[in-house]
Amino acid sequence: MASAEDRQGSLQAKHGSPLRLCAVTRTHKGPDELIRFVLGPDGSIVPDLARRLPGRGVWVGATRRDVAAAIAHKAFARSLKRSVLVPDDLVDRVENLLKRRLADAISLGRKAGLLVAGFAKVEELIDLGQAVVLVHAADAAADGVGKLDRKFRALRGPGAEAGTIVRELTSAELSLAIGRSNVVHAGLIQGGATKRLLSEAERLRRYRSGLSAS
Repeated sequence: MASAEDRQGSLQAKHGSPLRLCAVTRTHKGPDELIRFVLGPDGSIVPDLARRLPGRGVWVGATRRDVAAAIAHKAFARSLKRSVLVPDDLVDRVENLLKRRLADAISLGRKAGLLVAGFAKVEELIDLGQAVVLVHAADAAADGVGKLDRKFRALRGPGAEAGTIVRELTSAELSLAIGRSNVVHAGLIQGGATKRLLSEAERLRRYRSGLSAS
C-alpha cells in the first residue's frame, strides 16, 4: 500500500506544482483546486485569486461549499492562529471576483481580435470552422443557443460542449465585458486569451457546482 508521502508525491507530479493543504478538508491539492486567502491590513480575510498578495496564505477548496465551511468552522482564525474579521458576504464576494476575472478574459479576447459577437457573426465563424469556443448568456433563449450549439458540435465533434461552451455570465455582464449592448452570443478563435477565458470559466463553474477538478 502506498504511503501518504508516495500519494502526495504522485499528486504533485500530476499537478506539476507544489501542493497546498486545504484548511477545511486537511487534504493536499493543486493550487488550481484551491483559493488562497490572506489577512488584510484591517485584520479581515481577503480572497487572493491571483495568488500574489503578500502575507501568509490560507488555502481553501475552490467551491462555495468549502468557503462556507471554512467560515463556519473558523478555519481562517485557526490557520493564522489569531482572531480575524470574516466579511459576511465572503462566499458571494469570491464568486463576484471570479465573474470579474471571466469578464476580464472575455474583454481581453475582444481586444486581441479573437472574439466576434452577435448570432450571425458567431454562426459564420462556426461555418468557417474557426470557432473554438462559444459564449452564450446565461439568460439566452434556448432556441438560439440550441441552433449554434448543434452546428458547433457537428463541426467539432460530440465532445465540443465539454468546457468549450461557456454560459456563466448574463447578457448584461457579457455586454459590459465586450463593450456593446445586448450581447447574447459570442464566439472565439484560438489564442492565448481564449485559453485564459476557458480557464476562468472552468474556475467559476467549479466554484458554483462544488465539483472538484478532474
